[in-house]
Amino acid sequence: MIGRMIITISRQFGSGGRNIGERIAKKRGIPFYDNELIIEGAKESGVDPEMVKSLEETPTKAMLYALSGGGGGSFFGGFSPVIDMPITDKLFVAQSEVIRRLATEAEKGCVIVGRAADYVLRDDPDTLNIFIHRDFDERVNQVAKRYDLTRKKAHDRVKKIDKQRAGYYSYYADKHWGQVDNYDLCLNSGILGEDGCVAVIDATIDNMLLRRKARRKNG
Repeated sequence: MIGRMIITISRQFGSGGRNIGERIAKKRGIPFYDNELIIEGAKESGVDPEMVKSLEETPTKAMLYALSGGGGGSFFGGFSPVIDMPITDKLFVAQSEVIRRLATEAEKGCVIVGRAADYVLRDDPDTLNIFIHRDFDERVNQVAKRYDLTRKKAHDRVKKIDKQRAGYYSYYADKHWGQVDNYDLCLNSGILGEDGCVAVIDATIDNMLLRRKARRKNG
């Protein structure tokens, strides 16, 4: 569809990526998905959503076994469940199905934050994949302020969550989290500010839709 655009956002912890995603969704009048995917994925995988909130970005060795073909199936296209697959892996499979369904049903598009959505939707031509980053010390200051933490605790929390997200992404997507050639846009929210990031994304969407319309008109 000419007017459809799926925006996926990966982000460093404390970079404001979630807020940016939520704002662009509101500006474009399209759905926004983040924690909702945990709930929906958990429901479809038959586990308690509360149980998996602390585990959903922690990959396990069983997934490597399945990805290598040892489980008798693949995650994308006719998945065959692995016996005794860990909760985190079941959740990833279920969330992937939810992501693809939401993207397919989105007539105007939607914004999806995290969950390796850029990889899950890698075959969808209507995607704009974004990575939001920011100076480490600035992120530590933001996290300390937001969660009322000491600077030492905020420092440790930023490092831990960034490491979890990087491990989750490289494990399931088999790519390096934050590597520029995995994304269409990499934006420094410390330099641009959230307002600037939203403006750049919004303008990029408009530009992509205009070019798409021109190609179809000339094609």
